[in-house]
Amino acid sequence: MSDGQDERRLALDVEGTLGAARAGTLTTSRGSIPTPCFMPVGTKGAVGTLDAADLDDLGASVVLGNTYHLMMRPGVEVIERLGGLHRFMGWDGHLLTDSGGYQVFSLEPKVDDDAVTFRSTYDGDLHRFTPEDAVDVQRRLGSDVQMVLDVCPPLPSPPEVLRLAVERTAAWAARARRAFVDSDAPQRGLAQMGIVQGGVDVDLRAESAERTLAVGFDAYALGGLSVGEDRGAMLETLDAIVPLLPEDRPRYLMGVGDPIGLVEAVARGIDLFDCVIPTRFARHGTILTRDGRYNLKKAENTAADVPLDETCGCVVCARYSRGYLRHLLQVGEPTGPRLLTLHNVAWTIALVQEARAAVLLGDLGRVRSDIRRGWE
Repeated sequence: MSDGQDERRLALDVEGTLGAARAGTLTTSRGSIPTPCFMPVGTKGAVGTLDAADLDDLGASVVLGNTYHLMMRPGVEVIERLGGLHRFMGWDGHLLTDSGGYQVFSLEPKVDDDAVTFRSTYDGDLHRFTPEDAVDVQRRLGSDVQMVLDVCPPLPSPPEVLRLAVERTAAWAARARRAFVDSDAPQRGLAQMGIVQGGVDVDLRAESAERTLAVGFDAYALGGLSVGEDRGAMLETLDAIVPLLPEDRPRYLMGVGDPIGLVEAVARGIDLFDCVIPTRFARHGTILTRDGRYNLKKAENTAADVPLDETCGCVVCARYSRGYLRHLLQVGEPTGPRLLTLHNVAWTIALVQEARAAVLLGDLGRVRSDIRRGWE
């Protein structure tokens, strides 16, 4: 179902490979994105405690926005009136918006073949959301890349639940693509990603991939992983399904951001990632380091005159001690979570950039071993 427009709207130029891993450049109507790439999550129009200038300084290429939360508050009409999501956030980089489906399905909605019906977590109002609605809301937000509305079951789920999710995801994908093509989104240079579902059932995943590719999207994502299964099952699924996806299009693994998961997925040919781990951990006083996650609130850090991570080159590690940062957390100073967020996001972006460089240098095995040593 081609839109008849630029078939290279989200094409990936691969610069180097190492086994299944690849490093490349993703070119869009807005600019270019080095891949593999980690996308910080700006759920409600901001990456928690950070602003657009911070994201520029951190070297973020893409920020992810949440369609569900943005259409609930402040509402797509407000964002549209204020010039679209880029202008609303003051962010000139790339924006990818999810469909809101993951959040909606966490609300125990009523689902039928046509749509999903749910109550808002903000005011309890009843909403009915179709695949076409997801396209329209994201088009009006003006995100560079939008995701289709899919059905994302938790894992483990019974076979019949996974089967129904694949059936509805496929049917909704065709409807979403038709709505996207019939809108002004292609002419505006916006792009759309299809999503492959199927849990860790490899045969069902392969079927979902085939049906999603048959619709024909600008790029492809793997959804419904890191939702309850163990990492081994996730990686086995990637081993089987990633080779089925087009080599000249970016591959996005949704919601995965733990360090081992990141480098292992890179090794299997994934290009794009998002996850709330860096920001969520920071809010609770947990930092990401080469030696694993670490709770900065521990009393042993009261007078610790060392950086958060001696291997990290971020501005926080260059300037502040663990003792000072722990103090900010202990007294409830908002600067504390902000500085920890800066570190965690910088650390994660740097890890994926290191993996990218390692692919080009033929050294990814070392990065994988280092991360496993610290995080297993």
